[in-house]
Amino acid sequence: MKYILALFIKFALTTGILWITLGMVLNISFSNLMITSLILTVAAFAGDMLILPKIGNIAAAVGDFALAYLVIWGVGSFLYDSLLSVDAAALITAFFITISELVYHRYLRHFVFDHADKNENHVHPGNMQTEASEEFYDGKDKNK
Repeated sequence: MKYILALFIKFALTTGILWITLGMVLNISFSNLMITSLILTVAAFAGDMLILPKIGNIAAAVGDFALAYLVIWGVGSFLYDSLLSVDAAALITAFFITISELVYHRYLRHFVFDHADKNENHVHPGNMQTEASEEFYDGKDKNK
């Protein structure tokens, strides 16, 4: 149930930001915004579930920025009929989605992922060890 709620929250955030930035400013139709929001939500949610616990909040937000820009630009170049550039609209919208993703990732870490902040999930460079020893064989053959 917590995954369904997290997916719904992500869909609501994405749809709201798309509606404000693309719908109100660029007059993109709501049906096109819903298609874009659905594609972006499913792709980003899958990425959040697989990648976020391993790489952290900031790196996942950078990945979400790239994903949001590419999805909005790709879908927008086919669906949107606007006087403004799809590139600029995708860049601005991806920026606002990334800011919301930082808060959303914190929600996921606290309420959805069970052991996301445990030490065994991350590689700590200070915990790595090397093995060093001396050779026991001194080069002299005792059988001769």
